[in-house]
Amino acid sequence: MKNDPLPRLDQDSSLRQKLLPFCRLQPGEIWQDLTGQHKVGCLDAAQPASMTRLMAGELAQLAIHDPPYNLIAFQERKLAEYIDWCRQWVRHTWQILAENSAFYVWLGADQNHHFQPLPDFMVMMREFEFTPRSFLTMRNQRGYGTQKNWMAVRQELLYYVKGEPPFTVNYTDIPKILRGYYKEVNGKNTENLERSRSTNIRPGNVWVDIQQVFYRMEENVSGCYAQKPLAALERIIKASSKPGDLVVDFFSHSGGTLIAAELNERRCFTTDIDPIYCEITIRRLEHLRATGKRGWQHGHPFEQELGWRN
Repeated sequence: MKNDPLPRLDQDSSLRQKLLPFCRLQPGEIWQDLTGQHKVGCLDAAQPASMTRLMAGELAQLAIHDPPYNLIAFQERKLAEYIDWCRQWVRHTWQILAENSAFYVWLGADQNHHFQPLPDFMVMMREFEFTPRSFLTMRNQRGYGTQKNWMAVRQELLYYVKGEPPFTVNYTDIPKILRGYYKEVNGKNTENLERSRSTNIRPGNVWVDIQQVFYRMEENVSGCYAQKPLAALERIIKASSKPGDLVVDFFSHSGGTLIAAELNERRCFTTDIDPIYCEITIRRLEHLRATGKRGWQHGHPFEQELGWRN
């Protein structure tokens, strides 16, 4: 079995130098796929002119952002500087969203440093006209910690809206097993399973049924250190958009939002400040369309150029 993963690309400068010549995009450039559905821009989300060029007059119905936590262009910043940077791309998000639209943000909470930047980001969001709708948690199957603290296994997801966008109820694969919530309907005493539209439960604001991405999964993209599961992205897209809608993601990384949009008949405009992650995003879409596979599992996007090393 092939086993040829890439190391974390944000930490291996020598490998980055080898990969940069294979990147189609240089800073400031935008790629559009042949079908006209998707765009990938090597752009700075904090620059309004860049976002204006990306959107070209269109408005999106959904934004899903996964910004680096306390990092700006791979460099750790002071909290105040990081929040000010977030303020800039949140403002641009408001400007490119349609009148009734949804906005999701993945953000971390460092338990060793007063849970920053999550609470600070939430306070900053009060400056905008977004309406908070939910604070979601996705549980990882694996965590980190010591014998002196609770295992850290959560990822936080904030859900805001602009206006009054539609929301489509989805159901998990978890069957309903609890009975006994009785209510009178049309003169008949019914219990909860009788009234339900599905034999499975709806997802709440704590997601325990989504597998954390790891190297044995087909969707794995080695080298990308913050990959979100496609199942989570698809859940968001199905709930807060409809086929044909435009989804935006300012921090493409492994290209997950674009892939989830492609799989669910949505359009996607995504950006990353790093040409390598832009190239990975483009190659992941091409790989999906050519093979039906959602990632490279044990391999990686640059196998042809670098060769198999194991």
